[in-house]
Amino acid sequence: MGRKAAHDIAVEIRTRLAHAAAMRMIFAAAPSQAEMIEALIAEPDIDWRRITAFHMDEYIGLPAGAPQRFAVWLRERLFDRVPFAAVHSILPEGDPHAAASRYAALLDAAPIDIVCLGIGVNGHIAFNDPPVADFADPQDVKIVELDEVCRQQQVDDDCFPDLAAVPEQAVTLTIPRLLRAERLFCVVPGAHKCVAVGNALHGPITTDCPASVLRRHPDCTLYLDAESDPDA
Repeated sequence: MGRKAAHDIAVEIRTRLAHAAAMRMIFAAAPSQAEMIEALIAEPDIDWRRITAFHMDEYIGLPAGAPQRFAVWLRERLFDRVPFAAVHSILPEGDPHAAASRYAALLDAAPIDIVCLGIGVNGHIAFNDPPVADFADPQDVKIVELDEVCRQQQVDDDCFPDLAAVPEQAVTLTIPRLLRAERLFCVVPGAHKCVAVGNALHGPITTDCPASVLRRHPDCTLYLDAESDPDA
């Protein structure tokens, strides 16, 4: 699944760079993305020097070098391993609201070509959990309270030792900001995601399952394995 997704993403990157001087991508940071990222790095003939990278969410309250920080996770697995033109990290220290505004401005400087994302156990995309998800959100980047299902997922993914260690707030790109990207690649492995995937594919389009809104995007591809596929 990861290799197939990486191959398709690489084809899209090469196609876009054949017709444009540069492009911009947003990446999710999660164990579910690790196999795809590793395979993407191995893909040949990608001119990373013409790609600017962003990520889609970040915890508030963790030390700058904490391994659970999404910017750190992506730096170790991707950002420091290929020569991007630029990497813009969400830095919530000091005033998170000001950080969100700065990041929104960076994102708004030019169109986003590709988003590589996943789906959470509660159906979230980025950190748009059901209680805070808004399909008509007026903001591009905002501060959110993380719900307990989302925080428990971080423990179950072995990112934190227990629930108390998981931050309660984060900075996230909003759903309209993600959906304005031209091309979405959504990679969702694992049996623990099967219910959320089923709701996203076959349930109503509702913030009760934020990922259901992906069905409204004109060019989104979903990658599943046998365990996450509700129709397998």
